[in-house]
Amino acid sequence: MIEEVIKEITEIISPVYLVGGAVRDYIMDKEVDDYDFTTPYTPDEIEEILLEKNPERKMWLSGKRFGTIATKLYLPESERYVKVEITTFREEVYEGSRKPKVEFVRSLEQDLMRRDFTMNAIALRMKKGHFHFIDPFNGMDDIENGIIRAVGSPRQRFKEDPLRMLRAARFMSTLGFSIEENTGKRILDGAPQILKVSKERWTQELDKLLMGDYVVNGLNALMVWRLMNYMIPELSVQFEYDQMTPYHDFTLWEHTIRVVEAVPKDINMKWAALLHDVGKPYVAKIKPNGEQKTYVGHELVGKEMAEKIGRYLKWPNNTSNPRIDTVADIVGCHLEDRSPLKGYDSGAQKRKEENSVSHP
Repeated sequence: MIEEVIKEITEIISPVYLVGGAVRDYIMDKEVDDYDFTTPYTPDEIEEILLEKNPERKMWLSGKRFGTIATKLYLPESERYVKVEITTFREEVYEGSRKPKVEFVRSLEQDLMRRDFTMNAIALRMKKGHFHFIDPFNGMDDIENGIIRAVGSPRQRFKEDPLRMLRAARFMSTLGFSIEENTGKRILDGAPQILKVSKERWTQELDKLLMGDYVVNGLNALMVWRLMNYMIPELSVQFEYDQMTPYHDFTLWEHTIRVVEAVPKDINMKWAALLHDVGKPYVAKIKPNGEQKTYVGHELVGKEMAEKIGRYLKWPNNTSNPRIDTVADIVGCHLEDRSPLKGYDSGAQKRKEENSVSHP
């Protein structure tokens, strides 16, 4: 369908380029949901062109001051509408905050240069009936090789917007890509800057990360880069934590991520799996033999901690989405037969020989 979308938008406004995750997903033969286009025309010119083609056209102008106009595009072959956003070429000037000053530019490469990773800095346009990729930062090579690499200076990219560090971990989880060495080092160096990002944005990215097909890789990245130290420090103590019990072959963190990997793709179950043993280090007692630990009551302590973590991360907890209560209840009963988590928890205790853990 992406071919039809580009064909139809090009007949309305030209030049126009598809950019961002849509191009990456198209190259990877994945389904495309978001259609973000960019053009050298100013917002006023974009609006004028759209109306000239169809005076009755519905548009969304809330993003116009940032250069973005959204509209619905009719696809005659598919007999359906899709929403597209068209944005003026722009660059973002950061002056000590995550809210940049937007400046319109005339160069597509300048627009692509402001993006986070090379795989997201590719443009696609239709010209004379044929597709043409514009790839000034070799993002197509990085997609082919499964590499997450910052555009230009990784230090500068993460300084501009620290959320990009968390996005890198999310892409490791959802795409299965590995991190380019220098990009990973700069995330480790800049980890404390994640505190500048709102908790709501943390949760949005963590939700996507937890639902990824390669969730173990993404979660390990959060630990290795020390982002977990600042986001959910209660979990950071699990890394390389020896459980000292005959019931587990894994460290506490290895066990946790395997449970997360095993549970169904339900966001409440994923969060419950991540937090189900969060209370263990805080109730641990060494047995008289000095060689084993017990964790009596860790599920009850964990339930209370899950509630506090959920409030801190500003999870939704309304009638239609009572995530805090749901996750906390699953954590609190995860040792009971009635728990939807118990089977996955038990099954992940002794499988050390089966799969190795991937680290960034």
